Amino acid sequence: MGRREELARGARETTRGALGLFRDNRRVVVLLAAALIFVWLLGEVASGEIMRLDTLAYQVFVETLRSDALTPFMEAFTSLASVVVLAVMAAVIAALAPGKAPGWCVAVNLVCVVVLNTVLKVIVQRPRPAGFRLISESGYSFPSGHSMVAMAFFGLLIWMVWRYHRRDVMRVVWCVCFGLVIAMVGISRIYLGVHYASDVLAGFCVSLIWLIFYTRVIAPAFVAVDAPRDPDAIS
Repeated sequence: MGRREELARGARETTRGALGLFRDNRRVVVLLAAALIFVWLLGEVASGEIMRLDTLAYQVFVETLRSDALTPFMEAFTSLASVVVLAVMAAVIAALAPGKAPGWCVAVNLVCVVVLNTVLKVIVQRPRPAGFRLISESGYSFPSGHSMVAMAFFGLLIWMVWRYHRRDVMRVVWCVCFGLVIAMVGISRIYLGVHYASDVLAGFCVSLIWLIFYTRVIAPAFVAVDAPRDPDAIS
């Protein structure tokens, strides 16, 4: 019995130590995980084969879920990462958000991500899926531009809300809502047949890596001044 208690205590201490290590280095852990996933996806795409991930996503979102009733909702979600919608939202943020220059914070973030996506697409040159598109799209497929923009834009909003909003239930609600928008934009691109699942996942990973750098190095210069930061918020 004493031996069991000792093993259980050791397991609890190991778990607490691992969780503490993650909390202290969560940015590094997330960055490494996103980078490894992206490199793996890039290697698979470079081989020229359609990944099992892409096949499974096609079966779920195209063959199983696609319907006349659902398509308008997916088109609405994909439009949330369009230039017009993001421009309007950026203008609202510039007018209402706290800080020295929140509009510039959002604009610089978006411009950099669009440029990064363009460069990666030109380098990889993966053709888009053919034969089951519901909307017309041009250009290369990997990584997904809409997914990158959604993660960069709404991910930055999550960072702003979590860092500067007072600690209450609405902070969690807003972050969850923005997170769902990011996920649904990516899913909509697969559903509409203009991207493979690997394109979407790669786009999320690249923008996540970018956001870790941007929110650490650049964004605070735009929004830190006069922004009422919660002392308990996660940095």
